[in-house]
Amino acid sequence: MSKKKMKVEPLGARVLVLPLEGESQTPGGVLLPETAKEKPQQGTIEAVGDAEEMVTDLKVGDRVLFPKYTGTELKFEGKTYLLMNEDDVLARINI
Repeated sequence: MSKKKMKVEPLGARVLVLPLEGESQTPGGVLLPETAKEKPQQGTIEAVGDAEEMVTDLKVGDRVLFPKYTGTELKFEGKTYLLMNEDDVLARINI
């Protein structure tokens, strides 16, 4: 029996975002426990939903800014993603 690799594909005007982790150490060298860290507000678009329903031109690989407590957390293949509506994305970050 062959193993199929499951893939997460957002539906409608949704995007799948991989949050960028915050620092685990303060500038003074103090290590922060997971509970004391700020929730990430930046991430990378990993998948987009139906392009016809999307209002913006977000695409895979875009680095974006989003509100602190938005989206639905999804753990998949050892990583934690956020599945959110396209309009929850506040800005694209161009580096």
